Amino acid sequence: MSSPNKSGFPRSACRLDRLLANLGYGSRREIEILARNGRIRLDGAVLREIGRVALTPDFSARLTVDGEALDPLPGMVLMMHKPPGVTCSHKEAGPLVYRLLPERWRRRDPALSTVGRLDKETSGLLLLTDDGAILHKIISPRRKVAKIYRALLACDLGGEEADLFASGAMMLEGEDKPLRPAGFEILGAREARVTLNEGRYHQVRRMFAAVGNHVVALHRETLGGLTLDENLAPGAFRLLDALEIEAIFAAPAISD
Repeated sequence: MSSPNKSGFPRSACRLDRLLANLGYGSRREIEILARNGRIRLDGAVLREIGRVALTPDFSARLTVDGEALDPLPGMVLMMHKPPGVTCSHKEAGPLVYRLLPERWRRRDPALSTVGRLDKETSGLLLLTDDGAILHKIISPRRKVAKIYRALLACDLGGEEADLFASGAMMLEGEDKPLRPAGFEILGAREARVTLNEGRYHQVRRMFAAVGNHVVALHRETLGGLTLDENLAPGAFRLLDALEIEAIFAAPAISD
């Protein structure tokens, strides 16, 4: 298939059967059968010949399969409200975030991947994309994309957390490099909001463990300039538009 541009639209004419196969609709042979049975339509007209087809940039809005609009083209970014108890993995045992997606989307090529990971018991804002360039841009340490978490704790806050987290000198057990300064906001005796612009393994949980506390529940609210939709139920997801993707990089990072 021709390489896509930033919108996911192929630069030149392509084989429609290959495009549909890459979107997860089936094998090339299965796509041919769909067409032969009149299940693929363009502007309402049955499209039986799906070899090399010259496709205009708006074709995806005009094409239907089994009476439904075509799935998003490559280059999509999803916001998901990750529930606790679900793992950001393709291979581990138990519930997986990818199982929350439509089955066909799990067969896409390029595949959808999580942008970084939230641990199994952490909930909140999770992005998924099939665009490797966007994924690496978001997780790049140079970008310092801020992430905001709300933590519910087992014990009362001690009062030293804000200064220690912001110091730039805090060390985690087993590491030899101090953490970057982190933002800290007290929300209650046992609840706080933490802002990070790095992403070490289980970082928020380990930071509180270092001051003798334990995180009972952890929820990511914000990634860069993007905030989790209040009306997005746990396990639900939606597509982001271009402006929302750019908003990820709009929020200022914490100064080192």
